[in-house]
Amino acid sequence: MKPVNQDITSAFTDSSPLTRFRLAPNPGPMSLEGTNSYIVGEPGHGAVVVVDPGPLDESHLQALAAAGPVELVLVTHRHADHTAGSARLAEITGAPVRAAAPEHCHGGAVLQPGETIAAGGTEIRVVSSPGHTSDSVCFHLPLDGPAGSVLTGDTILGRGTTVLDHPDGTLADYLSSLDRLERLGPATVLPAHGPVLPALDAVVRAYRDHRLDRLAQIRTALAGLGQDAGVGEVTSVVYADVDPSVRRAAENSVAAQLEYLRHLREQD
Repeated sequence: MKPVNQDITSAFTDSSPLTRFRLAPNPGPMSLEGTNSYIVGEPGHGAVVVVDPGPLDESHLQALAAAGPVELVLVTHRHADHTAGSARLAEITGAPVRAAAPEHCHGGAVLQPGETIAAGGTEIRVVSSPGHTSDSVCFHLPLDGPAGSVLTGDTILGRGTTVLDHPDGTLADYLSSLDRLERLGPATVLPAHGPVLPALDAVVRAYRDHRLDRLAQIRTALAGLGQDAGVGEVTSVVYADVDPSVRRAAENSVAAQLEYLRHLREQD
């Protein structure tokens, strides 16, 4: 671990007994207020873990490095608002970067589903959670308070619902991931965008209900438009009031849901 400038001033928000986060300067329609870059570590332990370094913004990365010493960097999935600063943070701190996709690892091994990592003075368990993207993972901190916590990346957001980045992300995978996360119980939700939430299992049930409601709306739209209606047509019906800035995201989610429904139809 390389030394860094400890005089950097930065704003971190406490999010759980073992975590705090810094909001990256990358707000937008998809990133909400920006990416929450988390610091994970047992108080008094010394070394920490950074989860989702965020964009390639030097002041943000220097602030994350100064929260250290940083012994490990983890990323939840491949999108640039989570990974773009990873290589630079590794350069600043000397810490390896680990991800589920090898192209986003820098000096570290590929993450394995179910793996337990000992770092930051605590346990970090890797939970495979594809659906938003094929390489999405969550990080379960079982020792973080009475019910533990889960760093959910974009699989569960602090506000709104998750986009399925079709064709890389699929609804079948996402529903399976929700089942997996629900089994972790009422853990604190530490999302990469939006506020911290209580009770992961309750949030998951609300997310599942939302997806099933959308599927019902798409079935209704197809009944009127015809079973072979295209993504654009269905999106215009189901997401009639969507802001143009997130129209493409809505189309991606509709594409994932159409694929899911048509696969079910083929199995009948």
